[in-house]
Amino acid sequence: MKHRLHTPSRRLRLAVASVLLGSSASCFALDTATIVASTLSPDCLEYRVTGICYWLYCTWTGCTVRTSVKVRHYIPDAVVSSYSNTGENPWIEVRAMSPPNSTARAGGDGTTNEDHENNLAKFKNADVIGHPGGYVFSQFASASGYTCEGAGTAFMPYLLSTLDTVAWRYNVPESLYPEALIPGRREIGTRTGRNLWGNVYPRGGFLHQVDDYKAAAVVAQRAGDIVTRRNQIHVYQPLLADARDGYWPAGALLETDASTGKWQELTPTLSSSCTVFPHNGSRVQAQRGDYAWALWRPYGCCRRRGQVFLGSVDFQ
Repeated sequence: MKHRLHTPSRRLRLAVASVLLGSSASCFALDTATIVASTLSPDCLEYRVTGICYWLYCTWTGCTVRTSVKVRHYIPDAVVSSYSNTGENPWIEVRAMSPPNSTARAGGDGTTNEDHENNLAKFKNADVIGHPGGYVFSQFASASGYTCEGAGTAFMPYLLSTLDTVAWRYNVPESLYPEALIPGRREIGTRTGRNLWGNVYPRGGFLHQVDDYKAAAVVAQRAGDIVTRRNQIHVYQPLLADARDGYWPAGALLETDASTGKWQELTPTLSSSCTVFPHNGSRVQAQRGDYAWALWRPYGCCRRRGQVFLGSVDFQ
């Protein structure tokens, strides 16, 4: 494997990334070109060499043990939109995927946006759609060395909340789950830390949160939680890859744990970095209640150099 961390092409890519993402652009229409350009983020990529893989390579003359470098980095698997008005996904080109239907027509909140009305519910739709920036990302990431394959397929709908009406709008059956009934379980933030944004369960579109940005983030986390697990009682497709020799895909997304996934804000501001919820960074309120994030997930892999995978060793 050849590393080109200091070549002119590497510096050029970083320069392009800084131009495209160096400053946040607020309140803009989110389109595919913007989303593709957002993949040029060294902070979100977080490329690391983590160990060595061992392979048994055999020919008619005998067998030898070969090695390859084990790497780990994040991949933008999906765009997760969290928005108030049904049929108005902020990502313009995919808006037609989730129009209003007979079971999911309206949206909006149960509040007049008065700060003291924090006991009334907010509602967000959510769509999880495969990230369209795969080719540009792979060219950018390959400048660091060998790269892994993600689970997402561009423009593939993994979750459209307008098709998940019973679970998304009525919280059936998750409103009866222990995670939804017991305080302190599966929460984004903590009460003791005074940074509680909301609860992951029930994983639907309603929650009590006076801050619109935080409400949208919680709903995005819920949608990501669903699609990164199998056999959930929702209408969705799992956004997961199967492990194989020399390939370690991302598992279930877990709130506040960056080792399972992190978020890059796309709108109402475009961020050049990734974070987890809750965070202390800028939280711009969208004028129409529409938000979107790229969900980056960690993958590990190494180049196949033999017929039999013997194992791997990680550096400390």
